[in-house]
Amino acid sequence: MNEDILINITPQETRVALVLQGAVQELHIERTLTRGLAGNVYLGKVVRVLPGMQSAFIDIGLERAAFLHVADIWEARSHDGAAAATPTPIEKMLFDGQVLTVQVIKDPIGTKGARLSTQISIAGRMLVYLPQDQHIGISQKIEKEADRDQLRTRLQNLLPKEEKGGYIVRTQAEEASDVDIAADVDYLRKTWGSIVQGARTRPPTSLLYQDLNLAQRVLRDFVHDETAAIQIDSRENFNMLVEFAQVYTPSVLARLAHYTGERPLFDLYGVEEEILRALGRRVDLKSGGYLIVDQTEAMTTIDVNTGGYVGGRNFADTIFKTNLEAAHAIARQLRLRNLGGIIILDFIDMENNEHRNQVLAELKKTLARDRTKVSVSGFSALGLVEMTRKRTRESLAHILCEPCPACSGKGQVKTSRTICYEILRELLREAKQFNPREFRIVASQEVIDLFLEEESQHLAMLGDFIGKRISLQVEKGYHQEQYDVILM
Repeated sequence: MNEDILINITPQETRVALVLQGAVQELHIERTLTRGLAGNVYLGKVVRVLPGMQSAFIDIGLERAAFLHVADIWEARSHDGAAAATPTPIEKMLFDGQVLTVQVIKDPIGTKGARLSTQISIAGRMLVYLPQDQHIGISQKIEKEADRDQLRTRLQNLLPKEEKGGYIVRTQAEEASDVDIAADVDYLRKTWGSIVQGARTRPPTSLLYQDLNLAQRVLRDFVHDETAAIQIDSRENFNMLVEFAQVYTPSVLARLAHYTGERPLFDLYGVEEEILRALGRRVDLKSGGYLIVDQTEAMTTIDVNTGGYVGGRNFADTIFKTNLEAAHAIARQLRLRNLGGIIILDFIDMENNEHRNQVLAELKKTLARDRTKVSVSGFSALGLVEMTRKRTRESLAHILCEPCPACSGKGQVKTSRTICYEILRELLREAKQFNPREFRIVASQEVIDLFLEEESQHLAMLGDFIGKRISLQVEKGYHQEQYDVILM
């Protein structure tokens, strides 16, 4: 199955879509003003050590202090890489005002600051460099022991004699030549050298190393044997990516293409419409069924419904077919929306255990394409499937949207009548404390209309009771829940 990668670049943002058989599978967005921080190396300054939480807040020059847990302090481990039997408490390793080199391992999400580690790792095309370690590891995706041993031996033979750091061999190294691997080693060692030099000469909170931008990471990490073409809609950036590929990813050069069509690249492949659909709660299935996706702070829930699907031989068959289609759609929506953390899937109840097992197997099979680590449990006693997907960056909705100013993220607003009654109670409360000449209600058109029509009698009764004149004023800029009671 051939996959196309579309790269849309403007001065303000880079957008990448992975398209498989005409359907968008993944969306990645990086805005110039808010580039992700994961992978960046900073010279941090300890702001506060928290012994009770075995953590510390570190100033790395961001709006919020970053977070360092004792488990992420490399010095807390013994030299062979194993955790010490009795870990050193954080208060004995760090002190307020201390300067240390740290790397962001998780971007700030919501109200949480960035998460840091003092173990630095620098990713290359085929290798990940661990300058403080001495271990050579092999990607878990390389399963054959003979292949793993061969790669380890090849790398050891290519390393310079003075090398004291460690490496993790990525899957791309399997097909790479010794020249390519040696070039990767050279690039990573030079990068680490510049980080060390910067840590010696630059002031605290300085950025010492920044990970590649999104378009460059696509060439390094996303391209594989099934990638047919990588289309870029900017001449300038196409030329820059060609230069980058010539040095680091020569195997992808033949697949790079500059898109020059009149229609915008994302319009041509229907990506813009897909983005709009990915921001909605409802996902329609081809059979007539649909999913409801609800994203909350703690977890994401996905509910499967049959909708108008009546295609099966019987009711149990209809449910089974809908759940099978939903399993494919769920795996795609998780990648498309970049949903992470705890995810609860509520498939339509199936009494047949064989059907349950097939749906679960289909879900796991379709999730296997996901580059992000996924863990799926079986059906619970309540018939729910619990799963987790590693959260490494903000979801699509968090990048593109913000809470509604009218409902503050609740997803619903109080009715006009509810607001009317709130205003009447507020008038009564104010009348007991103050003695103005007149009360003026300033509210939305819907609320004022209700006061003039169906609620006019209640308003008149309150006016008589408090013995004050009550006037009404429409404020077109107010949303339905917004109002003011003004004392005249």
